Amino acid sequence: MKFTRSVLTASAFAALALGATTALAAPATAAPNTTPQKVCGSAYKTVNSAALGSLGTVYLTYNASNGKNCVATIRNNPGAAVNMALWIEVPATWERGEDYGRYTSYAGPAYVYGKGHCVDWGGGISNVHVQVYNSNCGARKEHRVTEVR
Repeated sequence: MKFTRSVLTASAFAALALGATTALAAPATAAPNTTPQKVCGSAYKTVNSAALGSLGTVYLTYNASNGKNCVATIRNNPGAAVNMALWIEVPATWERGEDYGRYTSYAGPAYVYGKGHCVDWGGGISNVHVQVYNSNCGARKEHRVTEVR
């Protein structure tokens, strides 16, 4: 599964680099002070994050009232649209969410029901990508992979 996800993410970015426009969302815009709560909703609290070098951060948030996780990738310095992506998956249920495209400020949000389950998630900006496995599930140690392509 991990290999497949990496291949799919790489394929999505390759398609964007070649100018593919099929099934891409319109570019998101936001003020420079965009937060995960502005992207996911005020009830979502940040429970984990992964830096994308100096480009931005992927945030994992959780809403205790509905049991949903949300992920958002936010640029440090909004500007011209660049390739951005995010994904989240609950391995126990195979529920998955993702977003990728060319955005000026942030990608997302993507939501999954994750109460009581580990989540795998990640994202990217331009050529920097991070993947986090076995996240936020108690005693299991999470595994992070950061790649610069």
